[in-house]
Amino acid sequence: MEPGEPSEPTLSDKLDDDHYPAYTMGQATEILGVTAAFMRSLGTANLIEPLRSPGGHRRYSRYQLRLAARARRLVDQGTPMEAACRIITLENQLAEAMRLNAELQRRTHPSHGSPTP
Repeated sequence: MEPGEPSEPTLSDKLDDDHYPAYTMGQATEILGVTAAFMRSLGTANLIEPLRSPGGHRRYSRYQLRLAARARRLVDQGTPMEAACRIITLENQLAEAMRLNAELQRRTHPSHGSPTP
């Protein structure tokens, strides 16, 4: 490896990474209590795009499992799958916009929100 090149992630890095595709389809369905068809439908609805192992098997991250769990709760409450996925997408976009707005506010007005000595 050349100096300055990123190093390979360690096992500890992978375990701490919310986006590391650590879970197989079987593990994901067992953890969430859903069917493989449900997980595939999340991909069809463009909510989750699992990574693929070298053998072509779907792999899911903890973050993706949280999205799937949220979708399951909405579907269990009677929300159609497509609508549930759209709701989750919009919730995520709103959360990101709010995060960016707060960051911009901190940069623009550094004294706001800071306690005075």
